[in-house]
Amino acid sequence: MSHPSRRDIAIGAAVAAFAAPARAQTAGGGDALIAAAKREGKVVVYSGYLSAITHDPIAKLFDAKYGIKIEVLAARGNELRERIRIEQRTGRYLGDVQHNASSLTTLWRDADHNIDPLGGLPNVARLKPEYAARADADQAPIFTIMYGFLVNNALVPPGQEPKQWTDLLDAKWEGKILFDDPRAPGGGRVMFQQTLDKYGRGFHEALAKLKPSMSRDYGEAVRRIARGEFAVYVPLIFSQSALVKGLPVRDVVPADGVIASSYSVSLLKNAPHPNAARLLADFYLSDEVQEIYARTAHGTVVDVKVSDPPPEIAKLANVKPLMPEDNTRIDEYLALAKEIYL
Repeated sequence: MSHPSRRDIAIGAAVAAFAAPARAQTAGGGDALIAAAKREGKVVVYSGYLSAITHDPIAKLFDAKYGIKIEVLAARGNELRERIRIEQRTGRYLGDVQHNASSLTTLWRDADHNIDPLGGLPNVARLKPEYAARADADQAPIFTIMYGFLVNNALVPPGQEPKQWTDLLDAKWEGKILFDDPRAPGGGRVMFQQTLDKYGRGFHEALAKLKPSMSRDYGEAVRRIARGEFAVYVPLIFSQSALVKGLPVRDVVPADGVIASSYSVSLLKNAPHPNAARLLADFYLSDEVQEIYARTAHGTVVDVKVSDPPPEIAKLANVKPLMPEDNTRIDEYLALAKEIYL
């Protein structure tokens, strides 16, 4: 077993000097869980999803219903993993809840042993069958990210936009594509994996010859398209369209299928607010939260009816995924992306 370095201990102490000691989960649910969660008073969420458009309204809803504050730290996956690793190794715990891509949650759980069991969330019984199959004792899907294209209206006239993934290979896009970096965990990696499984290595080798530029900042990427720095951004998280609403851009739902990636909720080991953590984890599967996800262009994991959805949301209601999710061989795909996109 490896031991924490002096650097680990110093960083852990700096970021968690005032961390509360871990406390026990209340067995079961219902009123006893709510009462225990209220006594804890807050819950700290570590999220790999950089989306204030969902974090803020969910936090306000949870506070209004239970009087419990949510504190969110949102960061790229590797940054969160390092923070959690240091907390766990130094025994200075700050985080309670993690939500991240299901693939990364599984990978980190098996490698880092950083998760406690969910303890039987009541709302897990409401999961749609395809998501119930992905739930286990340690994590439950809470929403799905869907990805397509974003184009600049001035640079891409109507009818000239890529309509499916293979249209990106047209020579006219050389030097005009902005990518979420497929060589790092995130949407780019998911896109790389699913399009490679669908269209083969040759698809990406041809795409690499068009010299796409790389980004690791979803929000800034869509703004760069709006400013006309690039003609096309892939893969666009459809919810990010809200950041550039009213600007000269339009999103495109690929005809051959959207890239889809589910996000899961899990409880970090030795969480200082374990009851508030469980209550929040279950809350993510409520109708109130699932409707927030639906109205912000995410896929829902339970059946929820959204009344009068705006057109940009309604068009995503029955989209098909390009490929089924596959949470295996992530490191293999990342290595391959680094090989192709030098």
